Amino acid sequence: MSKLVPEEYIALLSEVKERVRNAQYAALRSVNRELIALYWDIGRMIVGRQVENSWGKSVVERLAADLQAEFPGVSGFSASNLWRMKGFYEVYAPSEKLAPLV
Repeated sequence: MSKLVPEEYIALLSEVKERVRNAQYAALRSVNRELIALYWDIGRMIVGRQVENSWGKSVVERLAADLQAEFPGVSGFSASNLWRMKGFYEVYAPSEKLAPLV
């Protein structure tokens, strides 16, 4: 292999750094998309079960405790967050444009 010329190396480094940044950004977008879909589904499931089974507020408290026990290292499943997920679904589900996007 021939010796790299400094200008060529600088160009290579620049291209690689750009590619790494693009991959990081794409990964973050993908993670965010999945989390939004997860929160939407959890909210949908809570709303659906409360309507079908006439469940009250205690189901959210119990669900939060059980999820936290099942996934001890994962944050985001507190009762207040589950209420937010439920609210997120309730607010945006009626929107004809937004609901299909989620």
